[in-house]
Amino acid sequence: MSQLPDRVRADCAQIAASAESVSIHLDRLAAVERGPAPSLDPECHFLEGTREEVASYLLTLGAINFGSGWFPTLHKRPQCSGYFTIAWALTDRFRAVGSWSPAALRELAIDDLAGVLGQDREHELVDLYARALRELGGFLGDRRPIDVIEAADGSAVRLAQALADGLPTFRDPGFWKRAQIISSDLGLAGVATFGDLDRLTIFADNLVPHVLRVDGVLSYAPDLAARIDAGDLLPPGREEREIRACAVHACVALAERLGVSEPTLDNWLWNRGQEPRYKAIPRHRTRTTAY
Repeated sequence: MSQLPDRVRADCAQIAASAESVSIHLDRLAAVERGPAPSLDPECHFLEGTREEVASYLLTLGAINFGSGWFPTLHKRPQCSGYFTIAWALTDRFRAVGSWSPAALRELAIDDLAGVLGQDREHELVDLYARALRELGGFLGDRRPIDVIEAADGSAVRLAQALADGLPTFRDPGFWKRAQIISSDLGLAGVATFGDLDRLTIFADNLVPHVLRVDGVLSYAPDLAARIDAGDLLPPGREEREIRACAVHACVALAERLGVSEPTLDNWLWNRGQEPRYKAIPRHRTRTTAY
């Protein structure tokens, strides 16, 4: 049986080949510039703790690393995106009082989490985050997060598969964005040493395709482009899958051309997406726990 990243590449190649609403322009791939070495922000992310503490933080953050479709409705910190608002709020919690135990995660109340994240307790995303963290507590059982990482025995792919199999809110057939990105973040933080990080794909969300679209690598059918540009929510389904699949497939070719790994390329593109010229143009928004 093929391994998770290979299945992602194959599935995305198949979707891209028959896409009706999204096109890849291989001649524009050279327009994507190199970026700095991948890293995590030491101010917004909790990286200064022990190996076990940082592992707990990154697995907890990974459990709620979704919700971009709701981000415009969050209370954001000044000059922060939705992702950094949530990541930083979680960092503040870890710096102040440490992590939740697996047992505490299993009993986590919405009111408590809303207070940690600085969000309204009635917000749909806060409820989803609470469910995801309770799910993480159930997945851990009596294990520590570091135990889950060490059980992968130095394989990012093995860890991604374990998360994909064990956490229902990670379910994302054909892409497995969240299951893969946790391995990458653990490697960037120095918490884990994986010998196969370069085998992962890009982490297909709504920002990397947006950067590729602005750069001319992807183009959308007029009706799809008009709805996205108007800020309309894009429901899960064919169009949304075509956007993500074409981004993955284009980045396979681009990473090969640039001589870098696909996760490194993802980091370059994601960081570029924080620039004002990309933020000035709407990206697709889909309400899903996949990203």
